[in-house]
Amino acid sequence: METFAIEGLPEIRGGDDLADLVDARAEFEDGDVLCLASTVVSKAEDRKADLSAFPASERAESIAGRLEAVTGEPKDPRFAQAVLEESEELLTEVPFLLAVTRFGHVTVNAGIDRSNVPGAELLLLPEDPSASADRLAAALGVPVVVTDTSGRPFRYGQRGVAVGWAGLPAARDWRGETDRDGRELDVTVQAVVDELAAAANLLTGEGGDGTPAAVVRGFEFGDHAGSDDLFRREKDDIVREALREWEFGA
Repeated sequence: METFAIEGLPEIRGGDDLADLVDARAEFEDGDVLCLASTVVSKAEDRKADLSAFPASERAESIAGRLEAVTGEPKDPRFAQAVLEESEELLTEVPFLLAVTRFGHVTVNAGIDRSNVPGAELLLLPEDPSASADRLAAALGVPVVVTDTSGRPFRYGQRGVAVGWAGLPAARDWRGETDRDGRELDVTVQAVVDELAAAANLLTGEGGDGTPAAVVRGFEFGDHAGSDDLFRREKDDIVREALREWEFGA
């Protein structure tokens, strides 16, 4: 398997045909998977915004005040309002905003970005990244994974994760298969779209690299059952349940 960045993409603006811009700079082969940073998908879908578009509610004012008290840094309640409007639920309000997005991804600040957003203050995640991936996959004829970077519990640092995908299952299911000693696997489900996103993120980078698209070539899903279960269902999520009961500093 190999991974390479697609070079030469311009700064993406609202209304740009992202599929056409990628297609003009890449020659795809059968089996290729295109990994695209959510930032360029959001820009093409005109998901830029300014803080003025989010007048602060009483709850946002309260959240900003609590964050200021904990961090000792000024917090704009309009940003808290943006996170609220982009979220289905806030699992924590302090010491940071941990949000469940409307499409099921759990991430800090609802994935709202404040870097590499020329002409605006905020960049929101795509409203439905898998629907975005589906449109791009149909136009380009290859599977597409929309990626973002996310922190991890119990570890420092961020890594690439999939927030949307189309054209391949999210996971390959090893349950019912056997290991080398003939023991049956009963829990192993491999989140392949996350692993592809992480591989691509090594090339697309985190700062001003300007390479938001990467191709994974030679990945083979193999003869396994597939699943689109990636975001854990609420009824199965004991961590989410615990966070609802947790209070910072208690």
